[in-house]
Order: sequence, then structure tokens, then C-alpha cells
Amino acid sequence: MNIGQALNLRGEADSYERQEAMWLLADIVKTGVLELKLRCMEQLSAEQEQTYLQGLMRLSQGEPLAYVMGSQPFWTLDLEVSADTLVPRPDTEILIETVLALDLPFSTSMVDMGTGTGAIALALASERPDWQVLATDIYHPTLDVARRNALKYGLDRVKFLCSAWFDVIPRQKFDLIVSNPPYIDAEDIHMQQLQHEPRRALVALEKGLSDLREIIVQGKRWLNPKGWMVLEHGYDQAQAVQSIFEAEQFSQIRTVQDYGNNDRVTLACWSGIEIK
Repeated sequence: MNIGQALNLRGEADSYERQEAMWLLADIVKTGVLELKLRCMEQLSAEQEQTYLQGLMRLSQGEPLAYVMGSQPFWTLDLEVSADTLVPRPDTEILIETVLALDLPFSTSMVDMGTGTGAIALALASERPDWQVLATDIYHPTLDVARRNALKYGLDRVKFLCSAWFDVIPRQKFDLIVSNPPYIDAEDIHMQQLQHEPRRALVALEKGLSDLREIIVQGKRWLNPKGWMVLEHGYDQAQAVQSIFEAEQFSQIRTVQDYGNNDRVTLACWSGIEIK
């Protein structure tokens, strides 16, 4: 089978399915997509053909391309992913942009809660080499993936800790808390499209708000005065998240939209003073 024949096995010429097949095959033959088109008559080896056909089968069953390929681009990084992690989304890069625009100390201390692949923690660490970065997750195999991603980019100063939110985080103060926590309602119809990704990293109680609420309510005890909390959430949760921040005496509360003009990230500053 040559490259041209292989590409014709999935989707119409200009379809997304065909584009996925091109990304997959380019990864297998270790070339770029543009060069792949110029090599359409080149024969695949038996091993390449078998790997490609197995990948197409997995895609036909609804498995995300990132799981099939084993990696996903995020920010300036190419991150390992596995069935133990969510696939990092481009919209989460809005959180990175938002954090980098904040007026934070030169040697900011921060924690990324529910780090998954390490996407947020590692992207920020790569941009701010003087920051002290802690990344947590509840599941050891997930942290193993994040550690390998840190090692790949020489970000060995990033520390990792297995913790259910703040349960075993040392009693220290941070200048910044960030998180892309579970925020989907178990009854949300979008869950049908996410069946291959770990449910524990997607679904939360209280119509998706329980983990967001816990991070805000508990997190202020770990924030320095004038420290920031920046949280990703669902497109329809901005008002609810803002209300939780307000009830917990945060200030400078605002929401940032993603690339699709959906409310996606809400941030707030901790005054350090609780009003009883």
C-alpha cells in the first residue's frame, strides 16, 4: 500500500476525517503533512501499514486522535497523553495567556490543581523559569505522565504531589492557584462525545460546580494577600463561578472568553481579609 492509497481509506478529500488520517500517517512515517502529499506514491513498510490500519480502527471507534498518536500539542509543548489523562484542549491556552498577563511577583509560587498531563503547570514553567511550580493530581498514573512530560522538556524544577485538592498540600502560601478541574454535569449530553476520556477528570457534582466551589472556598487559605486564582469552567458557568468568588470575599473578579467566544476562564484576587 502506498501513501496515497492509505489516505483514501478514511474520509472524503477535504473532510476532517481525512485530515486526521493525514496527521496519523505523517506521525507514523515521521514527516510533515505537506511533505506527505508529495510522497503519495511511496510504499509503506508492513509495520507502518499495520500501525496505520490499527490507528484507523481506533479512530473509527471514536477514540481521540491524541490517544492513538500518544501525544497532543499544547502551547509550545508536545505532551504525552494516555488513557489516564484528559486530552489538553486549545481553549485551555486561554488560561495560560490570562495568567501571563497578570502582575505577579518575579519568583511567583504557584500550584496547578488536577494537573493531568501537566499542561498548565509545564506551559507556565516554560514561560516563567523563576517561578516555583507545584502540580497536583489525585491519580498516581496521571502524575507519572506529567512527570515524563516535565522530564522531556527539562522542567525538573516543577514539583509533583498526589493530592485530592488541598488534602495533603503543605501549609504554605501561594501567589497563584490555577486549575482546570472537572466541571461537567453527569447528565450533560456532551459526555457522549467524551466516553474515552477519564470520567473522574470530567464530571463533578452540583451540576458540575462542586470541585470549582471546593477549590475557591478552600483555596483562599493557601493564597497570599493579593494572590490570584484562575479557573477554567464550562461555557455556561461563569456567573455561578463569579458568585462563589464574591461570596468568599474575592475581588477583581472577571471572566475571559475562549477562541470560540464562550466564557471559559474566571479569575479573582484574594484580599486576605475575610468579612464575617
